[in-house]
Amino acid sequence: SRWEEEKKEDGVKWMQLEHRGPYFVPLYEPLPEDVQFYYDGKPLKLSLATEEIATFYAKMLDHEYTTKEIFQNNFFHDWRKEMTSEEQEIIKDLDKCDFREIHKYFVDKNEARKALPKEEKQVRAGSYDMFLGPMGMLKKRIMPEDVIINCSRDSKIPEPPEGHKWKEVRFDNTVTWLASWTENIQNTFKYIMLNPSSKLKGEKDWQKYEVARRLKGVVHTIRAQYRRDWKSKEIKERQRAVALYFIDKLALRAGNEKEEGETADTVGCCSLRVEHIQLHPQLDGQEHVVEFDFLGKDSIRYYNKVSVEKPVFKNLQLFMKNKDPTDDLFDQLTTNFLNKHLQHLMDGLTAKVFRTYNASITLQEQLKALTNPEDNVAGKLLSYNRANRAVAILCNHQRSVPKTFARSMQVLQEKIDAKKKQVEEAQEEVKKAEEEFKDTEDAKAEANVEKKKKLLKRLEEQLAKLNVQATDKEENKQIALGTSKLNYLDPRISVAWCKKFGIPIEKIYNKTQREKFAWAIDMAGEDFEF
Repeated sequence: SRWEEEKKEDGVKWMQLEHRGPYFVPLYEPLPEDVQFYYDGKPLKLSLATEEIATFYAKMLDHEYTTKEIFQNNFFHDWRKEMTSEEQEIIKDLDKCDFREIHKYFVDKNEARKALPKEEKQVRAGSYDMFLGPMGMLKKRIMPEDVIINCSRDSKIPEPPEGHKWKEVRFDNTVTWLASWTENIQNTFKYIMLNPSSKLKGEKDWQKYEVARRLKGVVHTIRAQYRRDWKSKEIKERQRAVALYFIDKLALRAGNEKEEGETADTVGCCSLRVEHIQLHPQLDGQEHVVEFDFLGKDSIRYYNKVSVEKPVFKNLQLFMKNKDPTDDLFDQLTTNFLNKHLQHLMDGLTAKVFRTYNASITLQEQLKALTNPEDNVAGKLLSYNRANRAVAILCNHQRSVPKTFARSMQVLQEKIDAKKKQVEEAQEEVKKAEEEFKDTEDAKAEANVEKKKKLLKRLEEQLAKLNVQATDKEENKQIALGTSKLNYLDPRISVAWCKKFGIPIEKIYNKTQREKFAWAIDMAGEDFEF
């Protein structure tokens, strides 16, 4: 297998690296004269810089982000900074801004672009422009002077755009990025990496899941250790042990993973405050229940009521004693202290590895429990999505109900109703054919019965498939299945399941995903165990 070739010396990622550098989009082209921005009901001609930023917001009008107050405030704050003094005097209220005409222009333009031949849509290694981050803050346009290039010393160094130069050129074969720069919102490094289907990227993915598989061999020892630490004389160790229990049992993030520009009050396990949990000695017939309610990564609400072990409950009572609601629950714990402990327990172990391990194990166990070998392909795929949904729920991968959901369900229901009618008509046809054969008993009438029965069977299978689709659609309307499938689930589990039950892999992974997981498709047989 090309994924298991010779190992390079420690730290060396490649021997030869040559590329053409990042693609910089052309400078902004103004909107056509007949596409206008309106303020307080009146058309207003904007300066070029102000208009460009207005187009970013206009493009996102149908996205849920633009309904959030924090997004609106951040955008308006950054937009006003780029306005001329005259524009700042006029534009003082985002609610009076009308971007609808601009939005329609870009929707139409996008539809026209979809119709272009494939080769006209393709560009080079990456395309980076000014745009809005998830919280509405303005990410500035990246210029060649901001970019560090990485390649082989003996390769042809990429040419910067005319009139520009690179910030720096490096020859570092211990990293896998091709270009790097610092973004303006949080001053963090950003990278252009290799395509997901590349051998280097595939190896990195494979190694990530192999680390999670190694955890399988020591997780029982780790669990025994944190249970012992619940009784430690050191409060710091008790807090670490309870936090680790939550990270393991509930797949919580450690707490230091805010998105760029995210100013919302988001927390993870280590940064939980007293106000984020309530303790119930008894609730809904269960003992020692902890009720969680906080905003996690990407401002997704985490709400869960879970029965915990008695020592965990007692420790939480101790941690909350004499504290205000806004005080830290784990006041003596930092993510750094936790991660050092995890490294001590197993090389390469982080909170994210627990998440990957628990997600993958859950998928594997759920697939074994839910898959019926006698089901048809549609039935097996329903079982797969249900197993995947169990993981998404564990990892709190939620989404808003899509705006098109009601309409698409209506269309699907109309198809089901029409198919039911066809089945009923086919049943009548079979009945008639059988009566005709009973009267005549000739070979032609007998053949007609078989023909009608085959048609009925095919229609019944089609109806069953549509019903499965409707069930699947309804069950997944608020669950984001893609996040865990692409980031936390060892793809070899899915590949093995497909091979074992004769499911085409393209039913699980689209073309891009199959390229990303080529290593797993190549490696995993039907007997693979995570």
